[in-house]
Amino acid sequence: MNKKEKAIILLLAAINFTQVLDFVNMVPLSIYLIPNLHISAFQFSTLVASYSISAFFSGIIAALLIDRHDRKLSLLIAFTGFLIGSFACGIAPNYVTLLTARIVSGTFGGLLGAQLYSIVADIFSYERRGRAMGIVMSAFAIASVVGMPLSLLLTNVFNSNWHLPFLANGFLGLLLLPLMIKYLPSMKGHISTFGSPTIFGSLTSPMKIRIQRSALIFSCLFMFGHFLVIPFIPSYLQFNNGFTILQIALILLCGGLSSFAAAIYLGRFSDKKGKLPIFLWSVFISLFLVFILTDMPAMNVLVAVLFFAVLFMVVTSRIVMAQSMISNVVSQNQRGSFMSVNGSMQQLGQGMASLVAGAIVKTNKATHQLSNYNWVGYLSIAVLIVAVIIGNRIFKTIDKTSDVPSGDEQPLKSNELQLDIVE
Repeated sequence: MNKKEKAIILLLAAINFTQVLDFVNMVPLSIYLIPNLHISAFQFSTLVASYSISAFFSGIIAALLIDRHDRKLSLLIAFTGFLIGSFACGIAPNYVTLLTARIVSGTFGGLLGAQLYSIVADIFSYERRGRAMGIVMSAFAIASVVGMPLSLLLTNVFNSNWHLPFLANGFLGLLLLPLMIKYLPSMKGHISTFGSPTIFGSLTSPMKIRIQRSALIFSCLFMFGHFLVIPFIPSYLQFNNGFTILQIALILLCGGLSSFAAAIYLGRFSDKKGKLPIFLWSVFISLFLVFILTDMPAMNVLVAVLFFAVLFMVVTSRIVMAQSMISNVVSQNQRGSFMSVNGSMQQLGQGMASLVAGAIVKTNKATHQLSNYNWVGYLSIAVLIVAVIIGNRIFKTIDKTSDVPSGDEQPLKSNELQLDIVE
């Protein structure tokens, strides 16, 4: 990876950080939002789902146009709209206005992921993509390491003011805008007159190609199973297991550190050994961890730190591997539209998971303790098993490895990868 590639990847990771942080902030802030806004578990899950569902629809619309325009311009427009939504969340006075602001954030935030992954996939060949994708997706880990614990502490210090994390994230995004304009290259190499013949071809094409159709089904199902247990983790730790805000912040911090390491090093390792085997092992280990998480016995805070470190590591690993494999089922000139549809399917999976989890989990109005969380865990395990079976059938024939050294220097090319995937 040369210097130009590294600079672009780091900037894309920073952009992804703000987008991920805006979304994951809702998870730790559940500790404050549920009691302060006097809302139920289902109303909170609706706040989380509103982002994902709106991102699903905006991603579908974007898929119609995304491969017809410069990726840099599309990214700038999406990021600007996302920042407007983030600031709106930071000044929302009540549940209804916050819900509206989350819809705005989701509408534009949902466009960012597809653009980021498409840019990475255009720059790096499949054999080098695991490492690059790992760096960009390490934003999730960094958001966990820095963002979620800091959001908890910031809100706690300023008298439970949950607006501050959204405002801080918005100002951080403003600092990135001039860097995006200056350093991101214009990317038009994917634009082709030989792509989809009609504007709706971007949506219909993946449905006609079996491997792409199967990959989209896998993507939605996988994210549904993955996200089921996530929205209520902090609330469960505090209200059911008695951990303090500082202890939860420590747990998230250590979990995020292990997640960051997994995104970087396992991504690089997968380029040499294959992404599918690492994905399968990560999901297999996570099944046991989800079973423990959703029916967690009383445990020392140090044991909890170790447990969540392992959990975050395997969760990040399975996401990075899945995203890298999915990006390889489509040719470059249609990758932007396909990844936008894929991002929409993932957002749909997340949104539905949040709503289903919120419908299953019940909240005690007096103590705010959660019940039925273990049933959410059982459902998550069942769905992930089905997703693994589907994923193994899809990717076992296309998963490739590379003997390229980790420190290789290869030139940046806008048209580096041309795949031979035909129906």
